[in-house]
Amino acid sequence: MYRQGDVLIVPVEESAVPSVVAGLPARPRDPRGRLVLALGEVTGHAHAVVGPGELRREAGPFGTAWLRLPEGGRVVHEEHAVIALPKGWYRVVRQREYTPGAVRVVAD
Repeated sequence: MYRQGDVLIVPVEESAVPSVVAGLPARPRDPRGRLVLALGEVTGHAHAVVGPGELRREAGPFGTAWLRLPEGGRVVHEEHAVIALPKGWYRVVRQREYTPGAVRVVAD
């Protein structure tokens, strides 16, 4: 399990990836060629993956993202250390916070 700021990256066996993930559209890469896991609303900084692979995200503000890295990759961010990921599947979860009356994704 890996964590970079408010993003949690959990390794998942391929057999445990829900079949619905295959039907989700692959997210486009950003202009720098990265797979953006989370974009900071305040800073504009991004938790992003460099390397071959694909990112698919379930709909909704709390939708789980699924990352497939056939050759491994690196998670980068402007203010955090680089994390090397081995090849495989990952479930990507954004940190949430409770405020009275609502649950929301943590703003970065």
